[in-house]
Amino acid sequence: MNLNELKTKKWFKVASNMYVMVLTVFVIWMLFFDTNSLLIHWELKKEINNLEKTREYLKEEIAKDKVIIEKLSDKEELKKFAREQYYLKRQNEEIYLIEYEDSLNLKDEE
Repeated sequence: MNLNELKTKKWFKVASNMYVMVLTVFVIWMLFFDTNSLLIHWELKKEINNLEKTREYLKEEIAKDKVIIEKLSDKEELKKFAREQYYLKRQNEEIYLIEYEDSLNLKDEE
């Protein structure tokens, strides 16, 4: 296929039109190379979605913490929490920790 035959093809006439070539270069530039390119928009959209998920998780954690703070405003609940979480005890009191075999991290020695 020589150059004269190629020039007679309809798709070549459309593709070699100056406006089509400029528009193609412009679209490629805007999609990939510009500071506001489509790729950057996709990355930012992913980051926004991740941040929104993190925000929802943190809101749930704040709600849980508010419930715990509300419970700890009572002196009896505060004492119970201190005993269960930090193993605190009164004077002249002994604490026994009971661990069940299925809760221990034992490696099978085979």
